[in-house]
Amino acid sequence: MSIEQSPEAQVERFMERYVDAVYIADVETLRTLFHPAAAMSGYLGDTLLTGSPEPFFTDLAGRPSMEQAKAPYKAKVRDIHTSGLTASCRLEETGFFGTMDFVNYFHLLKIEGQWKIVSKLFQPAQ
Repeated sequence: MSIEQSPEAQVERFMERYVDAVYIADVETLRTLFHPAAAMSGYLGDTLLTGSPEPFFTDLAGRPSMEQAKAPYKAKVRDIHTSGLTASCRLEETGFFGTMDFVNYFHLLKIEGQWKIVSKLFQPAQ
């Protein structure tokens, strides 16, 4: 007998897949988690970046993964809000490539039964 997960539990599990894929630089999995038209915007230091997640994927693929580098990376989902086929969550990361901490805000849509990231906002943790 299968027990259906709450939408919040589904989103938390989905975000755990995101965190695992980021840590091991599994860009192919990340591509399946983001909607093809996803937007990604935020700050690296004082530099504003806007566009698609492609530069993020390229950066992850272009260097040893955090797993290989033994970076002290940790990520924690702090807030999840769902309403029908929409969701938002806040993810806090520490030790990103060993030196950076971020606060991220994700918006997700449930499309054909699968959650997809449609936008990600990020900034250094303060």
